[in-house]
Amino acid sequence: MRCDVVAHRMTNRAAKRLRRNLIGGNWTMTGITRQLAEFAAGLTYDKVPADVAARTKLLILDTAGIMVRARHDAESTPSLVRAAERLGQLVDAEKKTGCSVLGDGRGYTPSGAALINGAMAHSLDFDDTHAEASLHSSAPIVPAVLAAAEMVDASGKDVITACVVGYEVQIRLAEALVPKDHYDRGYHPTATCGVMAAAVAAGKILGLDADGMESALGIALSQAAGSMQFLADGAWTKRSHVGQAAQNGVICATMAAEGFKGPKEAIEGKWGFLHAYSPNANEAKATEGLSSEWLTMELGVKPYPSCRYTHAAMDALRAMSAEHKISADDVASATIGVPETGWKIVGDNDAVKQNPKSIVDGQFSMPFCAAVVLRSGTMVWDDYKTHLTDAQTLDLTKRINTVVDPDAEAAFPVNMAGKATIRMKSGETYERFVEIPKGEPDNFMDEGEFRAKFDGLCAPYLSEAELEKFAGALMALEDANSLRSVLALSHGEA
Repeated sequence: MRCDVVAHRMTNRAAKRLRRNLIGGNWTMTGITRQLAEFAAGLTYDKVPADVAARTKLLILDTAGIMVRARHDAESTPSLVRAAERLGQLVDAEKKTGCSVLGDGRGYTPSGAALINGAMAHSLDFDDTHAEASLHSSAPIVPAVLAAAEMVDASGKDVITACVVGYEVQIRLAEALVPKDHYDRGYHPTATCGVMAAAVAAGKILGLDADGMESALGIALSQAAGSMQFLADGAWTKRSHVGQAAQNGVICATMAAEGFKGPKEAIEGKWGFLHAYSPNANEAKATEGLSSEWLTMELGVKPYPSCRYTHAAMDALRAMSAEHKISADDVASATIGVPETGWKIVGDNDAVKQNPKSIVDGQFSMPFCAAVVLRSGTMVWDDYKTHLTDAQTLDLTKRINTVVDPDAEAAFPVNMAGKATIRMKSGETYERFVEIPKGEPDNFMDEGEFRAKFDGLCAPYLSEAELEKFAGALMALEDANSLRSVLALSHGEA
C-alpha cells in the first residue's frame, strides 16, 4: 500500500510541474543548468518554509556532532590533517584568523577546512541520507557552506539558506542520474553530486548571481569524482572524496565569484554531467518541483553509525530481541534481507562481509552490524572498537548471511527496507520486516533524539556546559549574526 501511495506522490510531483507550466505559459527552453542556477541565486531565507529551515538546523546539528567526534576518533583524520598541514592549509595555530575545523581550535585555509570537515562529516558513516537518491547530503554541503561563511563572516540565516540550496540541487541531480545506474558505473553520488551542490551552496554564501552559479556548476563539472573501489579493501577514500567534494565546491564557487568562466549546460550538455555519468539519465527529475517541493524534508538521519542499507534490519533485530528476550548466545543463525542495491554494498560476498577487519569493513557489513545489535541491543560508534576484535561477535557474524529480499526490493527506492530472520538453537524462528527505518521522514527522530546522538558523540571532548552552549547556538542559528562565534564553541570555548 505504501509503495503505491508514494509512487502516486512521485507521479503527482511531475504532474504538478507540468500543470504549472501549462497554466503559467511557461514553455521556455531554459536549460537544466540555468534553472538550477536561477533557483540557487534567487532563494532567500524568507522564501524557505519554516519547517524546512527548522529541519535544516537539525541536520546541521547532526553533522556538527559527527565532525567533532571524527576529529578525535576517526582513524583517517590524523593523516588527513598532517597532509593538510604539509600542504600549507594550516594558517593560524591559535585561530585568530582562518576557517574552523570542528573540534580542532586552529585556523585553516577555506579549502583546507572544507576538505577536513567534509571528510570528517562522512568518516563515521553516521551522516544523513536520502533513500531515493541513495546518497548522503550534509557531508559535502555543510562543510562547504561553513568554510564559505567564515570567508565572508556570514549570518546563521545565510548558512541555513545555502544548505537548503545545496540539498535541493544535490538530491535532484542524484535522482536524475538514476542511482542504480550511477552506482553500477562505479561512482559514489555523495561525491559526484556533492561537488555540484557544494559549489552552488558555497556560491550562495559568496553572493553569486545566476550567471555566477552557472559558471560554478560548469567549473564543478570537471571536479565530479568518487569511486566505489574503496569497497574492495576498506580504504579511506570514501571519506576523502566527500571532503574533496566540499573543498572543490568552495574552490569552484570562489573562482566563479572572481569571474572565471565555466561551461554552460554543465548538467544537460552533450558532455555534461547527466550524459557522462549515467547511461539512462532522467533529465526531468533534475528540476522537478524546484522551488515548490522541498526535498530537504525527505532526508533521513541515522541512529546507527553504519551504511543506511543496514538500518531497517537492525531495527527489526532490536524489536525482536526486546519482544522475545533473545540472547545472542542462543542464536543459531540469522538471515538478513535487503534491497538488491543495498545487497551489492553490504551483503555481496559472504566470505568478505563475515570477516570484517577494519571499521570501514564493519560499516559495510550487514552480518557484522547484525551481530553487534544481537550482542549489544543497539549499535553506537564505540562498538567498532569493542566488537571488531571480540571473538564472540566475530563468531556470530560468520553465522549471519545476507540475501536480496523481495519485500525489501518492492519497497525500494522509496525506502531502504529490511527483513531479519533469527533461528534459535532451540528450534524457534522469529522474523520481522521493517519498511521504514528509524530516522526516515515518516519515522523521524525528534529533537531529544538528535540531542542524545549529538551529546553522545561530543561528550568525551566537551563539558556538559560546553555541549549545551554549542548545541543551543546551532539550534538558534537563525539568530546568529556571525557564524564564527558559533563554530568557536566546537572546541570548548564555553
